[in-house]
Amino acid sequence: MTNMILALIGLLSFGSSDSTSPSVHGQSQRWEFNNLAGWTDASQNMNGTINYVIQNDTLRMYTRRGTWDRPKVKTVDSNYTSGTYTWRVYVPEMGKGDRSSIGAFLYQDDTHELDFETGYGTKKIREELGAVKDDIVVYMTSQAYPFQSIPQKIKREQWHTFSIRLEDNQGKYLASWYIDGRPAVQLPLGFGPETHFAIFCSVENLKFIGDHIAKQDNYALFDYVEYKND
Repeated sequence: MTNMILALIGLLSFGSSDSTSPSVHGQSQRWEFNNLAGWTDASQNMNGTINYVIQNDTLRMYTRRGTWDRPKVKTVDSNYTSGTYTWRVYVPEMGKGDRSSIGAFLYQDDTHELDFETGYGTKKIREELGAVKDDIVVYMTSQAYPFQSIPQKIKREQWHTFSIRLEDNQGKYLASWYIDGRPAVQLPLGFGPETHFAIFCSVENLKFIGDHIAKQDNYALFDYVEYKND
């Protein structure tokens, strides 16, 4: 009888683990943003102010001019590993030269972070890319192991899909960035599936992405976020 009880406890424990670790156990997920179920606040520099709202079945996030606002949300679950991550984002006309960034990224810690960071861009970077008036700059970045940050221009005032695919390549991740379904950057990483991520959405006033503190309020709309275990 004791052995039967122990076996039953083991089965129940396995079932519980499966339901709380979707990426590890192979469950794909999609968040449509008619609410924030499954997400939690991860903002910085906000002093309790909430700069995001569900609006017309999208997540609207924004920063205020003249501040270093960093509103962010992340998934409650932080067990995401190999698979494809997609954000559908409306990129508006952002303030010229403003240090304001739309973030779609995966994060464990400051050295295990993979990003799309979209903003107006510095004058220097825009000139290097040959950006014209209706272009915005998107950076595809690995923060470490190794560090790499590749800028590319895209059109503003449009919906874009940003995807990061992580493949297990002999125990290390092979990371691929896609913009609107087209391959953009690929990078072998120095870490693998032992590193789990949370999924983030943000609009942050950050120094690297412009020439001056934001002179206008800036925003983005997130239509959905999707994880596929493929």
